[in-house]
Amino acid sequence: MSKSSTKVISQTIRASEPAQPLEEKASSPVKGTARLVCLDAFRGFIMFWIVGGGSLMLGLQALGHNRVIDTIIYHLNHTSWEGLRFYDCIWPCFMLMVGVSVPFSYAKRSLTQTHSQMWAHTLKRVAVLFLWGSLRESLHLGSVYLVEISSALQPIAIAYLMAFLLARKSPRFQAATGALILAGYALLLALVPAPGIAAGSYKLNANLVYAVDIALLGKTHPVDQNEIVEGWGTVLSTIPTVSTTILGLLIGGLLRSSRSAKSKMKIMSIIGIGGLVTGYALSPVIPVVMKMWTTSYGILTASWACLLFLLFYWIIDVRGYRKWAFPFVVIGTNALAAYLGGTVTRLHDIVSVLTRGAEAPLGSFGPLFGAVAFLGVEWLILYWMYQRKIFLSA
Repeated sequence: MSKSSTKVISQTIRASEPAQPLEEKASSPVKGTARLVCLDAFRGFIMFWIVGGGSLMLGLQALGHNRVIDTIIYHLNHTSWEGLRFYDCIWPCFMLMVGVSVPFSYAKRSLTQTHSQMWAHTLKRVAVLFLWGSLRESLHLGSVYLVEISSALQPIAIAYLMAFLLARKSPRFQAATGALILAGYALLLALVPAPGIAAGSYKLNANLVYAVDIALLGKTHPVDQNEIVEGWGTVLSTIPTVSTTILGLLIGGLLRSSRSAKSKMKIMSIIGIGGLVTGYALSPVIPVVMKMWTTSYGILTASWACLLFLLFYWIIDVRGYRKWAFPFVVIGTNALAAYLGGTVTRLHDIVSVLTRGAEAPLGSFGPLFGAVAFLGVEWLILYWMYQRKIFLSA
């Protein structure tokens, strides 16, 4: 890996330079172009559940069922169609973080680069992220898929590009753009029919999103045996994801402002709670369906993401309690490496070769041992990279 490929990770995945050793107390809330430790920690917390947290919970469940573990595991699976669980909020959390990072990275780069140079840098990162998404899906599915925007990386690339285009616009313009995207998408699904499908249908595999995928991508047959059951949308449902990133853009701008930390938290609380009220009020008319990214789903998940991020901001960057978050920071500062590790390097398969023999004699403790071993190895690799300032870059 060359030095150029191990520089700071893409602003679509992280906010700024690798974190420095953490102190227990922060001297003051983050301002200007300073880094947001809470953003690294929040990103790492969310990534934790993707790369091994679920297996850890299953290992604990194997020791005996209890209401807490069973509830956590329930929320670590996507809703089959209509409804909302924690795992349905993971993707929107990343989309929000993309937007939060942009004002900080833009301000920092503007000190040494022209807008044209930043534009070229952004296009390069968008292209590389898009190709990373293609590689991950192709390896996962066993065949070449250049466009597979139901995967997270390609929509992140698109949303990052849009956030960069809006970075110099006023907050009012940014907010209006996000609202128009959601409103327009809601009207599109409500008013436009498809062949054999009535306008306003939100049924599994009988909706406009699904019909457009068939027409544009030729998905007349499932990519695997589960796709026709799961009903993931791609082309149209990528559009509203941008609105979540725009909310992050607004939050990033707010955090860079000269407002007091109390004022910033108050505004974020109003946005989050107001969004929850709006989203749940819309849900009887517009069902909450992740796999179509309906407008009610977009509003609800962006609001939950906002409130979760607010919690991390308050604890870490306002109250200054950071040491507890260090394991998540290690993951969050190399999120792209963690995300790609399972598919590109097959790390889980490698670790399981070494642990499989020990799991059987352990009985009910076997699954927990395997999960802890994998998470431990994965975290130590990321920590080794963190210590040496090696960050997978787009």
